[in-house]
Amino acid sequence: MNRRRNAMFPIVQPLANPPSTPENPEMTKITPSQSRGPVASPGFALWNLGFRPFYLFAGLYATLSIPLWVLQYTGWLGKRELISGPLWHAHEMLFGFTFAVIVGFLFTASRNWAGQPTPTGTVLAAIATLWVAARVLAFSPFPLAAAAFDTAFALAAAAGIAVPLLRSRNRRNYFFIALLISLGMANLAFHLGMAGVIDLPLRLGLQAGLDIVLLIMIVMAGRVIPMFTMNGVPGALCTRLPLIERLAPASVAVLLAADLFAAPIAALTPLAVVTPIAAFAAIVNGVRLALWRPWRTLHTPIVWILHFSYAWIVLALALRALALADLVPASTATHALTVGAIGGLTLGMMTRTARGHTGRPLQSGRAEIFCYIAIQFAAVIRVFVPLVLPSLYSQSIFVSGLLWSTAFGIFTVTYWPILSRPRLDGRPG
Repeated sequence: MNRRRNAMFPIVQPLANPPSTPENPEMTKITPSQSRGPVASPGFALWNLGFRPFYLFAGLYATLSIPLWVLQYTGWLGKRELISGPLWHAHEMLFGFTFAVIVGFLFTASRNWAGQPTPTGTVLAAIATLWVAARVLAFSPFPLAAAAFDTAFALAAAAGIAVPLLRSRNRRNYFFIALLISLGMANLAFHLGMAGVIDLPLRLGLQAGLDIVLLIMIVMAGRVIPMFTMNGVPGALCTRLPLIERLAPASVAVLLAADLFAAPIAALTPLAVVTPIAAFAAIVNGVRLALWRPWRTLHTPIVWILHFSYAWIVLALALRALALADLVPASTATHALTVGAIGGLTLGMMTRTARGHTGRPLQSGRAEIFCYIAIQFAAVIRVFVPLVLPSLYSQSIFVSGLLWSTAFGIFTVTYWPILSRPRLDGRPG
């Protein structure tokens, strides 16, 4: 029995020469000439693989949309409203920006998990066009059109990973299909509620979307952070305990169920139901992170950004438990998750996977390090300044938004040539 458990949830050991495998697709061997910075062959490769357009478009959208929201919120745009209030701002960051990054990652990862192609070329461009159209319509007076394009994008994305996974019978990853569809349905529910078509609390749709994204992050982090740590930090040792590895995602799945079904029932208040679940999830995921020994990554920015971002997940869960008890504002938990965890993990994963899947060394330069630090400061300012100095609330939003936009702006400018040009090693993708 013990041997069977160890086979399912091994204690991760460092690999001297990590191989390229379906679960470790980016760890291709880098030759000495590549490490000196070779020049990519000419050509346009944006539609060669899913991460390319969605990382680029998400980075650009993160760069431009947050300044628009900050300018509107602080009154610099006068009476002109480009985004219909805080709920719509939250919607676009979750179902616009974050959803795009998730799809780009899963299109790329599913190809390696299944050994089958995912959308490329014209099909990939068409799916990306659905996302772009939905973002444009989000700023228009046509909410049902935005809902239609957003829903079509979610279903197309789910189909994009479903085809290769089903063909290869890769049952381990079937649940990602369900998660993408669920995210699309939460998005549709928000759209219809915003348009007055259905009577649904808008915050419920947003919370469900946040929980689904949180579940996706926790599952993927458990797969890649220990591996990336071992491969990137000599002598590092991450421990994965079977019980903790099960409880970390399971606790968030229970939290999602509580938000959807238990909390809306009058007799089951959020304080009684959701608070203990969120607190338990924070403890379990905190133990999980400690077992990965994040302090050993401090000299490797391309790795520590992933650990720091996961720490924001733990903090967000703890703050949510406190917020439900009216000990802190609910926005602190939300922004710990969105700015700290989502912002940090997306930057960390986009930079690392973009470099790995284009044949570049898995190293962070000055641009990447600046982005990592800027997003951490954006989260600290957005979460803690309003708590300590409530009189500086508006100023904290402005500074945090500026740091966020700068981080993703530098990413977009720096990674445009990486994402739009062919791989350095001549391989497809």
